[in-house]
Amino acid sequence: MEELVIRDADVVDGSGDHAYRADVVVDGGRIIGIVKEAADAGCQRPKARRELDAEGLVLAPGFIDMHAHSDLALLRDPDHSAKAAQGVTLEVLGQDGLSYAPVDDRTLGEVRRAIAGWNGSGDDIDFDWRSVGEYLDRLDRGIAVNAAYLIPQGTVRALAVGWEDREATPAELERMRRLVAEGMEQGAVGMSSGLTYTPGMYAKDAELTELCRVVASYGGYYCPHHRSYGAGALEAYEEMVALTREAGCPLHLAHATMNFGVNKGRAPELLSLLDEALDSGADISLDTYPYTPGCTTLVALLPSWASEGGPQEILRRLADEGTAERIRHHLEVTGSDGCHGVPVEWETIEISGVGDPALGAYVGRTVLESARARGESPWVVARELLLKDRLAPTILQHVGHEENVRAIMRHRVHTGGSDGILQGAKPHPRAYGTFPHYLGHYVRELGVLSLEECVARLTSRPAARLRLPDRGLVREGYRADLVLFDPATVAAGSTFEEPRTLPRGIPHVLVDGRFVIEDGRRTDELAGRAVRGTPR
Repeated sequence: MEELVIRDADVVDGSGDHAYRADVVVDGGRIIGIVKEAADAGCQRPKARRELDAEGLVLAPGFIDMHAHSDLALLRDPDHSAKAAQGVTLEVLGQDGLSYAPVDDRTLGEVRRAIAGWNGSGDDIDFDWRSVGEYLDRLDRGIAVNAAYLIPQGTVRALAVGWEDREATPAELERMRRLVAEGMEQGAVGMSSGLTYTPGMYAKDAELTELCRVVASYGGYYCPHHRSYGAGALEAYEEMVALTREAGCPLHLAHATMNFGVNKGRAPELLSLLDEALDSGADISLDTYPYTPGCTTLVALLPSWASEGGPQEILRRLADEGTAERIRHHLEVTGSDGCHGVPVEWETIEISGVGDPALGAYVGRTVLESARARGESPWVVARELLLKDRLAPTILQHVGHEENVRAIMRHRVHTGGSDGILQGAKPHPRAYGTFPHYLGHYVRELGVLSLEECVARLTSRPAARLRLPDRGLVREGYRADLVLFDPATVAAGSTFEEPRTLPRGIPHVLVDGRFVIEDGRRTDELAGRAVRGTPR
């Protein structure tokens, strides 16, 4: 007898088609039967060792988080309710050009320091891998949800070139090409970049194009955090479209936003640019999170020249009075490239986390608020915090626009991604709330998307970008990565005040046919594994 029948569910199958009533049978980690409108058809209803009454619940494919920063969290926290409780059954890691494979001993230490604000110091992790394949093997030991991996271009550049602002030599470029090829052969699904983060930002378009050619030859895609989301944002999008078309590589735009005052109401210009490229044959998709503030590290705002050479050089420059004044001028007057070409507005920069608990008084306050409380300038406060906390502080950047968020999420190639940073005392609520916030706020409350269309954007469309032939739909033979939610009550529990509150209205989540969330509570199942790309 089969393992499980989910009885009388309203199936929203991920295709975008209308919902239907059905019994869904699960066995061996796959969907093995779908009996539509079973209760009314007079047919023999399927039986199983366990029956789950889904009356009043929507059954959908598990959600795919196209932009996740759980690279260490999945190893550190077996519970991982931050994502499992949202109905996420697959996360895409290795984002923004910086992660932990491929590395050697030198670059592993450098990367750990550089992105401690994203993932923590890693002191509690046994880094027993160096290659992409070894990292995926580590995930295969058992994690809360499934995970795919993008080769981080900045990490590759650090390994082959270092953290200097210069062009790669032919030999270094060839080594980067080999590293990318090896990563794709070992199971990566594509390559990411962080083109406002060092050292990836030092790569010229010709270098990126050559690496994208390698990615494309394996059937992968390029996922850039491009060079500006502020001043010059449209030009940065155009650059990525042109670069990937030259390379013949599919393009997936990470957290595709139009931020800062210079871009208020300009989302239609971005969408027109994308439509023109799509209509002429370009292969493009994008992801967004359904919130206006962004989230990154405080050090990321610095000009690129201040970050050359890696974390130790940044600290040295910040400690030098003359150099620190140059940094301040670029931040506050010129508009640094790290701050997307826009002069920093300290009233929009809220400290969301610190590495040193002794600095916790800064968390939840903007840099300007802390400066006023101390009777000092914002730069003095920001500089001191960076030095004392060894570049670890994370920030919320309150620079987005609701009309842009809604316009972009309506676009035909849109998918969902949390960009969820799980570190810090007060992380962005998107880390715990992105997917129920789409379903509760933007579907039920605002009607920006229909339920069927929204589910497709969170399931089948990401699966298609990842080239996963048996995920993203409720279909016979597909993986039983499934979520059951109440469409009348589903909502994000997380807020900016209480960001780690779990969502409401998602009682059951299955990964590989096993309950990771049951009756609203996390089980002890570690059903997730690495999801490897398939080189074509």
